[in-house]
Amino acid sequence: MVVRVKIKILCRDKPVETIGLLNSGYESETPQVLIPVELAKMIGLWPDLENAEETEFETAGGPLKVWIIPRACRVTVLTEDTHSPEVEGDIVISPIADEVLISDKMISELSIVLEDVGRGLWRFRWEPTEKLRRSYPPKYWR
Repeated sequence: MVVRVKIKILCRDKPVETIGLLNSGYESETPQVLIPVELAKMIGLWPDLENAEETEFETAGGPLKVWIIPRACRVTVLTEDTHSPEVEGDIVISPIADEVLISDKMISELSIVLEDVGRGLWRFRWEPTEKLRRSYPPKYWR
């Protein structure tokens, strides 16, 4: 199992609620959210890549061409009883991803603690250790 959380991404004044996969192996210098092209189209970032920098990420499957738009979004984790702080971050557009990925720096800025990844359990940093939250099912953008 992995940990997925419900998030709101605000980009270009267009809020989108979706599910994001917390990926501690997605190391970044800044808080980043990697989104599929289908989601980028929905929020008006594709194919208009103004202010985007084309680059390559090294992945376990080999090099991946992506487009990074610095400080293009604000992200909040949503739960039934509270929410995280809103965090400014970079949007990374991937032509092969089919779900939203949240980088290690974004996970930290959102105050998320991964408690038991194998069971899909997490909590916010300010919550007591016994306040465990469950992972959401995946949301695919195809």
